Amino acid sequence: MLVAAAVCPSPPLLVPAVAAGAAPELDAVRAACADALGVLAAARPERLVVVGPAERERRGEHPSGTVGTFRGFGVDLDVVLGGGTAARAGAGESPGRELPASLAVGAWLLEHAHWAAAPVSGLGVGEPLDTARCLRTGREIAARAGRVALLVMGDASACRSLKAPGYLDERAAGFDEEVARGLRTADVAALKALDAELAYELKAAGRAPWQVLAGAAEGAGLGGELLYEDAPYGVGYLVAAWS
Repeated sequence: MLVAAAVCPSPPLLVPAVAAGAAPELDAVRAACADALGVLAAARPERLVVVGPAERERRGEHPSGTVGTFRGFGVDLDVVLGGGTAARAGAGESPGRELPASLAVGAWLLEHAHWAAAPVSGLGVGEPLDTARCLRTGREIAARAGRVALLVMGDASACRSLKAPGYLDERAAGFDEEVARGLRTADVAALKALDAELAYELKAAGRAPWQVLAGAAEGAGLGGELLYEDAPYGVGYLVAAWS
């Protein structure tokens, strides 16, 4: 059963070493993410699953101990899911697939929060995953233990300004507002109703993970709180906590 969830954006810029001189610009987002993780810890889960968007070769399950890296972003920094940062030589050479970038950011957030409340695993989901499959996946996750928590990684639209990665799209603000309302009120039906095609057009990589959350939260009776809502760099960043 799902007992708590935290929703966080997934840009590698959340990691100060990646953001470098621009790191202070996202201090408020990091603080909100830390608060959301505090809600997860307070729920005393038996298991935490980190869910985030993933490219094809990194979709699927990622067990505790899987390594992620930020070397592709020009930083010699690796992270270990459920195991903290891995600055040691050879850390990125562990067997198996690397974490997708979204789960690597999640792993960094957990290390930054000194997470020790429950064992951790990860799930990378593809952006095209249809709503029905997302919901079914969420239900399966919620059934894994008596007390399950989710850390849901993903961004809203990337079309909020002329300089945004997807350029300006007038539909983006309304889409993000609907997502924010759903997260603020823990409205499972609103997340289920998100338009997958529109989300794709707006480059909203969080759509599939949010709908996994919707499936996991069915019948859980959780309440929600929106801790952060803004669009730095023209990308919608939302932080929420459900408990």
